[in-house]
Amino acid sequence: MSPTLTVEHATSEDIPTITDLWVDLARGQRAHGSVVKPEYNRETMSETLGAYQVADGLLVARLDDTIVGFASVSIERGSLELETTRGTLTNLYVVPDARNAGVGSALLETAERTLARKGAETMVLEVMAANEAARRFYRRHGYETHRVTMDRSLADRSENDTHSKEDR
Repeated sequence: MSPTLTVEHATSEDIPTITDLWVDLARGQRAHGSVVKPEYNRETMSETLGAYQVADGLLVARLDDTIVGFASVSIERGSLELETTRGTLTNLYVVPDARNAGVGSALLETAERTLARKGAETMVLEVMAANEAARRFYRRHGYETHRVTMDRSLADRSENDTHSKEDR
């Protein structure tokens, strides 16, 4: 008998396991250029994940009784009025052994339903530019590039940069 996949809202008892998964996620994202310090941020993320859980925005994927993934979502709140209500997917992670089995898709679909139920008209997310597997996953689910973030090391900056004046 194959294991049963369920996606549901996380309980407070799930927070320690989800925090461990977040540390794994953050550790893996460093290979794609993330500068987040996984262990250093464990306690902060445990509190943050707890806030998502209380706000009904933390989802877990279970194969039978084992948590194999999670997602966190919220309604975007800011100081500017927007024409649409946007939901934000902050994290989506599936343990490596459970990948390519529909777990990520189930988490993403549940995240979308959760945000739609809360009044979101669109969902936005960020993905590391170098994480081509994640970018392919989201494209397969209908997500398109909306905004591009660019960065530059200021340690390598010099007065004699070759950039033209119009670029400055």
